[in-house]
Amino acid sequence: MSYTRPFLIPVATASFLLTLTCTSWAITIPTLKIGLEGGDSPAKVATALEIIALLTVLSIAPSILLMTTSFTRLIIVFGFLRQALGTQQMPPNQVLAGLALFLTFFIMQPVWSQANSTAVRPYLNEEISFDEAVKRIQVPFRDFMFKQTRESDLALFVKLAKIKDPKDRDAIPTLTLIPAFMISELKTAFEIGFILFLPFLIIDMMVSSVLLSLGMMMLPPILISLPFKLLLFVLVDGWNLLVGSLVKSFF
Repeated sequence: MSYTRPFLIPVATASFLLTLTCTSWAITIPTLKIGLEGGDSPAKVATALEIIALLTVLSIAPSILLMTTSFTRLIIVFGFLRQALGTQQMPPNQVLAGLALFLTFFIMQPVWSQANSTAVRPYLNEEISFDEAVKRIQVPFRDFMFKQTRESDLALFVKLAKIKDPKDRDAIPTLTLIPAFMISELKTAFEIGFILFLPFLIIDMMVSSVLLSLGMMMLPPILISLPFKLLLFVLVDGWNLLVGSLVKSFF
């Protein structure tokens, strides 16, 4: 017992100091209250609704990024390229997604600049109303999507929406334009992916034929063809050609 008592002294001292501290100073814990209160004027109610709408838009921002920009085409083509090369997880998903994201910023920069100058800035300066800002911000995005959407895809969704003989683009709702733009982007991305597969498929067929003629049936052809595909891609400066062609396809 004489050996355990010295260890009890620091514990007792710490407990005493903690008790003294808690009794000397009151601990204030912040609280958060969420509720509904009566508005003094319709303007306050409108402001609250605008905040709710803004939070809703921010929550679906990733979906908007996928549906109304060039991101879909880019990420699908990069995925096809990795499959054609047969490099499994190289480059990693994070690298491909990051490259597609920054290329999207580069391609969409004129569109976002126009939306910022015609809608966001005037609204922040209280020059236009919220409804007018929403209408103006759709204009550059609609122009971009119309340029990339095939007429057949647009006609399909116009027919499904039961819109009779739209006179101009303004008669086509944005919710009808977005899915038409999406399937057009998917078709374009698959066409580019098919073209990417062709040279690498030829290399795989040549390597397989050589291995079969040599009787090396137990040796995986992908193990031999992968260095040749990487060498071909590097020699032709594949990333430069691919990224340049993708960016030019939007202009």
